[in-house]
Amino acid sequence: MRQRNNRVSVYLNDAELEKLCALLNRAGLTQQSYMRHLISGVVPTDKPPVDYYAMTRELHAIGNNLNQIAHQANATGMVDVSGYWRNVTKLDEAIAGIMTAVELPRKAQ
Repeated sequence: MRQRNNRVSVYLNDAELEKLCALLNRAGLTQQSYMRHLISGVVPTDKPPVDYYAMTRELHAIGNNLNQIAHQANATGMVDVSGYWRNVTKLDEAIAGIMTAVELPRKAQ
């Protein structure tokens, strides 16, 4: 059963429809989803760039490396300091790259 029972129709001129289609394509959302975002006060941002998923895989790998260092430190009482700082530096660089490439959704003003 549908959770949303109310239908809304809107008439747009050619320029408005073209702009809406461009916004939908950039955000990777359907018309319904886009409007629901706007109604809830969130302005949808562009969908992530293609390399976004590669960047997240890199973050997972770095996190895994840091986790292995933590397990080794816990088991032996010794820390691979150079390995730790190398991974922390990689993590900082990856986070900076992601923040530059992908802007988080922002509240409408």
